[in-house]
Amino acid sequence: MASSRPALIALTALAPVSWGTTYAVTTEFLPADRPLFTGLMRALPAGLLLLALARVLPRGAWWWKAAVLGALNIGAFFPLLFLSAYRLPGGMAAVVGSAGPLFVAGLAALLLGQRPTVRTLLTGAVAAFGVSLVVLRAAGALDALGLLAALAATVSMSAGTVLTQRWGRPEGVGPLALTAWQLTAGGLLIAPLAFLAEGAPPALDARAAGGYLYLAVANTALAYWLWFRGIGRLTATQVTFLGPLSPLTAAVVGWAALGQTLTPVQLAGMGLAFGATVAGQIGARSRTAPRTFSFAAKSGRERGARQTAGRP
Repeated sequence: MASSRPALIALTALAPVSWGTTYAVTTEFLPADRPLFTGLMRALPAGLLLLALARVLPRGAWWWKAAVLGALNIGAFFPLLFLSAYRLPGGMAAVVGSAGPLFVAGLAALLLGQRPTVRTLLTGAVAAFGVSLVVLRAAGALDALGLLAALAATVSMSAGTVLTQRWGRPEGVGPLALTAWQLTAGGLLIAPLAFLAEGAPPALDARAAGGYLYLAVANTALAYWLWFRGIGRLTATQVTFLGPLSPLTAAVVGWAALGQTLTPVQLAGMGLAFGATVAGQIGARSRTAPRTFSFAAKSGRERGARQTAGRP
């Protein structure tokens, strides 16, 4: 199992790396000023595609659990993230988001009983500082609503990450179905907001259609499947320390594809953030098996055994 951990971490890391391409795709391929519609097109088609592949629906308590996780990880996170990105200057939303490891450490202590170490807190602070060096530019006045939205987005995703690990997944249900449930629930939550706030969908040319196809399939369906798969096998802190790879990827894509420059300060920040990401994986042990919850009724003795073992 230990030998497979680096491969598991690498596969999970592909999720934030993919998310780092979102900004370039959005600005170069998609209609302007349609953040909610873009969030809807990322989430709902991806969720329905995975739902068709998994062919498994929630049962029992998992109807509301899937709705809660879908709201935290997708339905609330996407609109809040886009709102903060539109209202904050110079990558400030990415800086607030890079504090995710610190939020997860606190929530994991509260909900999972995982006490944060000094090393975890220090590494999280270094990651946030490194990201700030990469993405911050000369900025005007900060927008209070934008800051609140960025903070709420970070807390929402952090809470979703911790609850996903706390609840695990139902017995016999794989990460594909769990991802499908969350994306579908999140997309259904975004849909009325998008139509109320932005009106009818815009006309799409081939370039925009291709951009939305990429976002739905690679950037969302595949990336979130890898992400939730990783949450089931790694610690919450390990997973969230991969988050800084997203703004770092965005900076690299901007340099390589959009002609943006990288200053020595930005390169130093990339080194700090990447080093903190690697440090966040060292010394932590993966979970030996994904946590599951059986739909079947359990006898009193079985329930007592589960409680003794510390499982929900």
